Amino acid sequence: MAAPADILEGEPRTLGSLIQKYSDVIIAVTLVMIVIMMIIPLPTALLDLLICLNITIALIVIMSAIYNEEALDLSVFPSLLLVTTLFRLALNISATRLILVSGYAGEVITAFGNFVVGGNPVVGFIMFIILVIINFIVITKGSERVAEVSARFTLDAMPGKQMAIDADLNQGAITDEEAKVRRTKIQREADFFGAMDGASKFVKGDAIAAIIIMLINIGGGFVIGMAQKDMDAATALQTYTLLTVGEGLVSQIPALLISTATGIIVTRAASEGNLGSDIVKQLFRNERIFFINTGVLLMLSIVPGLPGIPFFSLACVCAFIGYSLYRKTSVTAEVKEEQQQVKEKAAATRPENIISLLQVDPMELEIGYSLIPLVDTGQGGDLLDRIVMIRRQCALELGLVVPTIRIRDNIQIKPSAYIIKLKGMEIARGELMLDHFLAMNSGTVFEEIPGIETVEPAFGLPAIWIPESDRERAELNGYTVVDAVSVLATHLTELIKQHAAEILGRQETQNLVDNLAKTHRTLVDEVVPELLGIGEIQKVLANLLRERVSIRDMATIMEVLADYARATKDPEILTEYVRHAMSRQITQQVVQGNILPCVTLDPALENRIVGGVQRTDHGSFVTLDPDTMRRMISSLTNEIDKLANQGYPAVVLTSPAVRLYFRKLVERSIQGLTIVSHAEIEQSVEIQILGVVRI
Repeated sequence: MAAPADILEGEPRTLGSLIQKYSDVIIAVTLVMIVIMMIIPLPTALLDLLICLNITIALIVIMSAIYNEEALDLSVFPSLLLVTTLFRLALNISATRLILVSGYAGEVITAFGNFVVGGNPVVGFIMFIILVIINFIVITKGSERVAEVSARFTLDAMPGKQMAIDADLNQGAITDEEAKVRRTKIQREADFFGAMDGASKFVKGDAIAAIIIMLINIGGGFVIGMAQKDMDAATALQTYTLLTVGEGLVSQIPALLISTATGIIVTRAASEGNLGSDIVKQLFRNERIFFINTGVLLMLSIVPGLPGIPFFSLACVCAFIGYSLYRKTSVTAEVKEEQQQVKEKAAATRPENIISLLQVDPMELEIGYSLIPLVDTGQGGDLLDRIVMIRRQCALELGLVVPTIRIRDNIQIKPSAYIIKLKGMEIARGELMLDHFLAMNSGTVFEEIPGIETVEPAFGLPAIWIPESDRERAELNGYTVVDAVSVLATHLTELIKQHAAEILGRQETQNLVDNLAKTHRTLVDEVVPELLGIGEIQKVLANLLRERVSIRDMATIMEVLADYARATKDPEILTEYVRHAMSRQITQQVVQGNILPCVTLDPALENRIVGGVQRTDHGSFVTLDPDTMRRMISSLTNEIDKLANQGYPAVVLTSPAVRLYFRKLVERSIQGLTIVSHAEIEQSVEIQILGVVRI
């Protein structure tokens, strides 16, 4: 004989598993039996059992509604509401048949008619009417309205929710499977609230049917008792009214429970747990509420004419609850503080936090505490706005995007001092006097004024600090007068220009290339990475910035690199080609009124430099004997001083083949020297040679 399938599969044959397995058959048979109950008379013992089962089912439903966290946790409720309503109506019909036929409908109905209402049909009738009114007007009507509004708003919100899911899916915030689950949930919510809107009408119809059945039972029973059972009017009315009221109470109590469950489900909008936990969490969250209630109840307890004991008792209860909440809040706060301290200690020792300490800011500005008003906008400080303008100015003049400059106070330095750091290392420092102005002699001063002697930090010029009262006088005497924040801003700007080549890294270069690719994709694709890598492009750009040549015209730079990178990968040679292509820009930086006053190199010196060039795999360099170097530097210094005495900037003009190597020889010895070649000067410019460097 073949074994059952559940035994073959190794499943235990428990009652729960069998009910789950044959649930469809059980439900189908139950619905058929409910319909049969309306036709076939039931024995009183079976009716008592079914009435108790009806009450039990109602209790199970309302408990399930209370412990729901989401409405969809009991998505079968609309269908369940229909089945329970039909079952209750079948019991009403069966009980009515027994009441009218035999004048007896079982022990449960008799007990409710005699014990619950004390055998008084008037009291029972009034209780029944009150239950029906509560169920029909208060609970059912409210649940119906909430279900209707919920269904409407759920349907209206569906397109927006669907668009939100699509947006999250497109951004990669969720997977296809998660999106599918969320769409299914939205559809189920719409179907559920739509079904609840219709199912709530069952409860309304059930309440109306209960009233009609009660009137039929009383009237019909009164007639049958007098006409068929030879009862007098009082006995017939007493007997059938008590039975009818008992039957009505027995049916209305489960109906009231089911209606309450309906209201709980449709009003659970934004729950975080079950109904009990939400109520306790939200009503018992603030001890001040109970302390205030305690005071109000105590006042009511001493008002003449009011019962003092109930109010005083409730005041004590509220005081106890408030004190308990206060203690709980205090303990919770202490526990959270201890946990936070433990987390902070643990976080401080984690490897990733230690690694975060290795992060170095590109640029930092440390200030003493006396200079904090420069940063505090509440005290009129505009240093932050000045830094924004500095970054914008550097972008326009040099084509360099200066990274964010971190400002922090440092109590270890002088109160009026500041330190500027590049990649964590100090590159300059200075001192400011906030209540003074810096006055510099521009060469046109005809009357000196007293002040605190100092040195202008950006260019090293002699200057004095003067009080605000002497500012107008100093300006009239020919001084250049600036405020303290302008001194700091000028110093910071000059340092950025001096160290622009260090600020520009590979990531910054990549950002510039990406920005160029938005408008010149073909050009970028030709150069990167086929001809040059980002590192090689960064070296060319750094060479330009080192001599304060703007890299803002990235398109021209990349065009030159695309033309010459196939012939050489040497960044220094490529830089010279780029400089030739940017001759118009370089010319504008050095000429004065279309005239270029400069010094040049003796041809013999240029030949000596070209002859000393040594080329290796790591670049080229120049070797000159020390005596030649000394005489060249001395001659160059003398010629530059002559230019300075005539009011001209230090500009040296060389041949294109010599410019690169001459710069390498003198860049460490003489600062602020501009070296250009003939190929970098436009033909329309008049060259005025004011000196020759010889050896």
